[in-house]
Amino acid sequence: MRAKRERRTFTPEFKAQIVRLVREGGESVTEVAREHDLLRGSVYEWVERSKADDGVGKPETLTTSEREELQRLRRENRQLLMEREILKRATAVFAKETT
Repeated sequence: MRAKRERRTFTPEFKAQIVRLVREGGESVTEVAREHDLLRGSVYEWVERSKADDGVGKPETLTTSEREELQRLRRENRQLLMEREILKRATAVFAKETT
């Protein structure tokens, strides 16, 4: 059984360098991942996102700007749902007080 790998973060510059190795260097995702001690799935995702950003990716792959917008909208939606719930509770309290 493998030990659980500690979660690492990578700079956008590092990710771009890894993507260049795959897209321009002629190496496979598996080779680059192995050489740099990365998860193959992460490297594959970075390459696919890079292709989407360049307009040559799969139609279902979100571009970086689309992913950022989706994250922003999800945060905003959570906030609005919370505010709506607070207002519903406040309305119920005021309704009880007026009766």
